[in-house]
Amino acid sequence: MTHFGLDVVLVAGALSAALLTAKLSAKISVPSAAFFLVAAAVASDIFPSLVLRIQTVERIATLALIVILFQGGSSIGRRRFRVAAIPIASLGVLGTFATAGLVALFGHWALGLGWVTAGLLGAAVAPTDPAVMFSVLGDREVAGRTGTILEGESGANDPVGIALMLGMIQLATHADATFWIVVRVFCEQMAIGLAIGVAGGLAEAQLLRRLELPSTGLHTVRTLALAGLVYGLATVAHGSGFLAVFVAGLLVGDIRAPFKAEIEVFQEALAALAEIVVFVALGLTITISGLTATRWGEGLLVAAFVVVVARPLAVGVLLAPAHLRTTERVFVAWGGLKGAVPILLAAFAVAQHVPHAQQIYELVFVVVLASVAVQGGTIPFAARLLGIGMRRIGPTLRVEPSR
Repeated sequence: MTHFGLDVVLVAGALSAALLTAKLSAKISVPSAAFFLVAAAVASDIFPSLVLRIQTVERIATLALIVILFQGGSSIGRRRFRVAAIPIASLGVLGTFATAGLVALFGHWALGLGWVTAGLLGAAVAPTDPAVMFSVLGDREVAGRTGTILEGESGANDPVGIALMLGMIQLATHADATFWIVVRVFCEQMAIGLAIGVAGGLAEAQLLRRLELPSTGLHTVRTLALAGLVYGLATVAHGSGFLAVFVAGLLVGDIRAPFKAEIEVFQEALAALAEIVVFVALGLTITISGLTATRWGEGLLVAAFVVVVARPLAVGVLLAPAHLRTTERVFVAWGGLKGAVPILLAAFAVAQHVPHAQQIYELVFVVVLASVAVQGGTIPFAARLLGIGMRRIGPTLRVEPSR
């Protein structure tokens, strides 16, 4: 019992520190994810017993992303998504492939990586991260469609990046495989995930309207259970569970139902907790002292290439047909934040014993840290510089009478 009490004290202390860090983050505009990631990595240096196995972190990150993606889809809703559907789909699918391809070329020619290793690195760093994007933009109102585009893209391109990474892992671990295996895995993941996400979202919409449970707590638990069920069904069917969860969230986001306001508050709180947990867990997989100067240098080069070349090229070409000002396109290009998803994708490679997976993991860690700290910390400044309307919105108590 003594050991259990000590564990409770440590967990409670860590959560209290995380809340204080979040307050500091709001004042200096650097996303709290950066603090969680660095603090956990430093802690694993000081206390080696804290280092977590990749397989354990993979499970933690998966559970956290289910919550974050479902809440993110719900917060966008079908109406907001429809306004920017074409830019979101374009950046979410084609933009992910374009960024991955450009990074693969850079990794091969500039860093001397083999083509498969470079492709794995590109697939890992291509997606933007919903945990960071929803954290940075969640309490800010952005004028125009840019905020919706960034939030929607971060939810849509994660399943694309994950499917691409799974295909690349198949290519890397099967000597007789060709690139067609990547295409097959990707198409299978997307089609099945989309179908189950739509079915799950429509079913939950009907339940929200027709089935009134006796308490708020039961409604919130049912919503969480739906997200887990949709993810599980899609995964068992060899589809993208993350896409299914995000789509289901989109479809139920605008539904008026009993206790809807309370459910949204619960989802936001749970997503915030999931963000803390996933970044701490990911930080505990690596030690700062274990990263060589060479790895830091290579990682910063990749981060700079993504920010200055790959992301702007993809956004510039794909958003050319969209009715956006040049400054809005620049803001979308700068807002492609990396986070938990790229590290999770690199963890997939380590867990599957892909050649050079540890090198990929370390590079991705540096890229994510640079992106969260530098890009994430300058989002409000970039908005002011580019003339993008952005204002912080305070918390509001949303109360809707049950029917």
